Amino acid sequence: MAQLDDAEASREIASTLEDLSQRLEEARGYLGIEPLRARHAELELQAGEPDLWNDADNARLVTTELGRAADDLSAFDELAAGIGDGMAMLELLAEDPDEALAGELAAIAADLSGKLAQIELQALFSGDYDEHDAIAEIHAGAGGTDAQDWAEMMLRMYSRWAERRGFAVELDEATEGQEAGLLSATFIVKGRFAYGMLAAERGVHRLVRMSPFDSQHRRQTSFASLEVTPFLEDVSGEIEIDEKDLRIDTYRASGAGGQHINKTDSAVRITHEPTGTVVSCQNERSQHQNKARAMQILSAKLAERARAERLAEMGALQGERADNAWGNQIRSYVMAPYQLVKDLRSNEETGNVDAVLDGDLDPFIEAELRRQRAQGPQA
Repeated sequence: MAQLDDAEASREIASTLEDLSQRLEEARGYLGIEPLRARHAELELQAGEPDLWNDADNARLVTTELGRAADDLSAFDELAAGIGDGMAMLELLAEDPDEALAGELAAIAADLSGKLAQIELQALFSGDYDEHDAIAEIHAGAGGTDAQDWAEMMLRMYSRWAERRGFAVELDEATEGQEAGLLSATFIVKGRFAYGMLAAERGVHRLVRMSPFDSQHRRQTSFASLEVTPFLEDVSGEIEIDEKDLRIDTYRASGAGGQHINKTDSAVRITHEPTGTVVSCQNERSQHQNKARAMQILSAKLAERARAERLAEMGALQGERADNAWGNQIRSYVMAPYQLVKDLRSNEETGNVDAVLDGDLDPFIEAELRRQRAQGPQA
């Protein structure tokens, strides 16, 4: 293909910048940038009040909201300035064509496009808890040892994804498989929109590969599931837990964890008997700390269960829990006889399986969020 001449390159860059400018102006409206500026000003006044920290809980709410508003406005304004600078460079290029300047401007346009895509992604989050941290649980399903190995691979995949986004990951429980891998793992992903993004990954994941645990190295299909709950530091206003409804067991942890693993019976498993909800924590320094963290996770799960039941009463419950086996997967990861990761909901796919297993999940998450937005609340 013939290389674009300077005039064609300039027209292509101009088209890209004009498209970015139009998309940014649309984002100004649906992200409510001007109302956000007004809210930011209000929050600055509140944050400047000398008695703000007399109510520590309210102060944290104010400063958190202020920080997020400032970040959103800064990202929008920096992008607008970048597009303006790009337009100015384009005028210079038109007056004095220069190959090096054209290359620099093309790189700037590509960078601006990526930043705008991140801003546009925020418009897909409309749930009450989308901005919160997430409690994630992985459970091995059908497939024996391969499924348990797959569960451990998924834990690494989501940990790597979180690291890519600058999120923190706290591993609270990991139960080793009989021969390899994990039977289950519970971890908290901390970062803005962690729940909103990981909720799009909720469901059964299917792996097809040549089994490393089969002496004849035959192809094996295995399953593992991801469950996601918004993590709220305090749900006392939503849920009350009666201590008489709890069965609390302590044990010596055997999974992945910190320096206290395998030394004391500090791991805690709590069963909420009326609902059958079970949570475990083994990664804190003491039994008391593990119990406190397990109670936080249990409270969040029971609050989510209560919200789901309210939605069910209104006929609006989405995504009933599926069996962790054949026919219920949301995504397939095929490593043999060919290489393909395909999401069965959005039809997003890639042949680069290794990249996905290394945490490159954003295209799948964004495609599913867009599908849900297009389908509406009953998607």
